[in-house]
Amino acid sequence: MAMTAPASQTRRSFATDLAQRLAAGLDAAAGTHLRACLLLVVVALIAFLPGIGAISPIDRDEARFAQASKQMLETGNFVDIRFKEDVRYKKPVGIHWLQAASAAMGEALTGPSARTNILFYRLPSLIGAIGAVLLTYWTALVFTSRRGALLAGLMMASCVLLGIEARLAKTDAVLLCTVMASMGALARAYLAPVMDKRGSFPNAAIFWTGLAIGILIKGPMAPLFVGLPILALVIVERSGRFLLRLRPLPGILWCLLLVLPWFVAIYYVTNGQFYKLAVGVDMLGKVTEGQEGHWAPPGTYLLAIWGTFWPAIVLAVMALPFAWRARREKPVVFLIAWVVPAWLVFEITATKLPHYVLPLYPALAILTGLAWQRGELQHVGKRLAGLVWLWPLLGVLLAGALAFGFYYLGDGAALMAWPFLAVALVLLVVAALALPSAGAQPAYLVAVVGALALHIGVYQGLMPHLKGVWISQRLATIARDSGCPANRIATVPYQEPSLAFLAGTDIRFTDPVQAADLLNEGGCSLAFIGKNMLPLFELRMTQLGLKPQLVERVAGFAYNGGRMVEISVFRAEPTR
Repeated sequence: MAMTAPASQTRRSFATDLAQRLAAGLDAAAGTHLRACLLLVVVALIAFLPGIGAISPIDRDEARFAQASKQMLETGNFVDIRFKEDVRYKKPVGIHWLQAASAAMGEALTGPSARTNILFYRLPSLIGAIGAVLLTYWTALVFTSRRGALLAGLMMASCVLLGIEARLAKTDAVLLCTVMASMGALARAYLAPVMDKRGSFPNAAIFWTGLAIGILIKGPMAPLFVGLPILALVIVERSGRFLLRLRPLPGILWCLLLVLPWFVAIYYVTNGQFYKLAVGVDMLGKVTEGQEGHWAPPGTYLLAIWGTFWPAIVLAVMALPFAWRARREKPVVFLIAWVVPAWLVFEITATKLPHYVLPLYPALAILTGLAWQRGELQHVGKRLAGLVWLWPLLGVLLAGALAFGFYYLGDGAALMAWPFLAVALVLLVVAALALPSAGAQPAYLVAVVGALALHIGVYQGLMPHLKGVWISQRLATIARDSGCPANRIATVPYQEPSLAFLAGTDIRFTDPVQAADLLNEGGCSLAFIGKNMLPLFELRMTQLGLKPQLVERVAGFAYNGGRMVEISVFRAEPTR
């Protein structure tokens, strides 16, 4: 009578086989730079594309960026930055130029509707995120083998935080790309052979160009991420001679040539107000106090990284013992100088948001690739090996939270989501089971495939169908169907930036009295009135002798403020 293998043994055998097949595929991809880069681009596209055009604009930062960029196209003013009538002097102009150019391209291809299609404003972030993945690979080649560099690139491609930023029309994915260009060039200058006194001109050009574009994207943040490692390395080396390989004098002049024209123009256009608000209010305010309710205590980033750097965080933690043992080796010194000083600065800064430390994650990925190449991930202790169960645990928590939200706020059945979520959770469990027999790196590759399935299920399958969350999208649809121009629509108190982006720049953010007065003027006009403002609106309508006509009620969850809202849409009763 034939003996059958226990079910647990069969599961482990399947897990091991799958992990080893993926590892063999990685070996094949690492055979040439072209194949390695193609694999990274494909994985990044699978990770970043789902939902990028289907998810409604996110309030408030993304919608503000996109709306300000849209207004540049509407006004033809590409120097001043405004959100509706208000100035928006928080960040430099770089991201707005990229978004405006992308939207203009979309308009040329698809027509005027491109101006209110958030996809075109997100494309710079998508390209920046893919560029950051490839530049992580390029930078890692200074430290490790092609296979180790490919592993580092995959860690960034599957990173939760980069996946979020790739889908948002903001600065952070593009900033990461520029920082990676400069840090890759800096690593080549620092780790060059001693006899190489001058370094290569192309490498210096990459460093200074990346820094200049980073300054135009997010002001002082690019010099901070690049400058702190330089300062730390100069202290450690007791010399800054390695910087000569970056041609500092012509490099600084080139950097100034790229950034000064706009910085001078904005000074004259705003009479210096840009610097007063961007530096004196926005930047210093974030350092000294938690702006916009984003204060958090020191240690917040150490806690957040378990989710934001998932699933790569498991391997990164496994690599930490190696980092300690090799802390005096020059490659590891560079990576520590990249991470530690900036991390400490952000931990003591009052305002904390998860994406602030994103430019430090590639250093952790490269450190992990180096540890793998040295064989330091082959045999991990039991405590560290147990971390692999974070893969299915966090996957279950994320999928469960979104499924719960969909139950209350979703629309339809979201049939596409559930198979991908189920496959993702199975693969994440398989990844954890594969570690003991296949090893950390092959097991991680299974987790990457599971993470990709999870991204598809969440971003393309679930989030676009959270109808109860996308209030602005529903109101904008009503406005569009009514045929009323944006300047004949009043809204109170719901005045999210996404509504201005979707419904039109000229939509009136006003009060209930002026909303009633607008309907009194006649013509095609609408009023979006929140439940708490209805008594004042109805009182004014009574005083005007008008009977408002209820068109529709829109109820949903306002995630900014965390509350349920109900908005009544009115038009004036037609006169007979």
